[in-house]
Amino acid sequence: MATAKELKELSVEDLQRRADELRTTLFQDQLSMRTGSLDSPSQRTEHRRDLARVLTVMTEKKRAEKK
Repeated sequence: MATAKELKELSVEDLQRRADELRTTLFQDQLSMRTGSLDSPSQRTEHRRDLARVLTVMTEKKRAEKK
């Protein structure tokens, strides 16, 4: 996934789209984990961290717009 520096260059709409994709991926990871077909549990952790990174950058941008 992209670093925070790369994410800061994206628009809020692009960040929202990426967050939605990551949420869907996390849901699929959860289903795979429950059925025992998740290849690597570290992928789920990576996706969670990516989502947190995207949401953090989105919050920063929204706060900057308000000021």
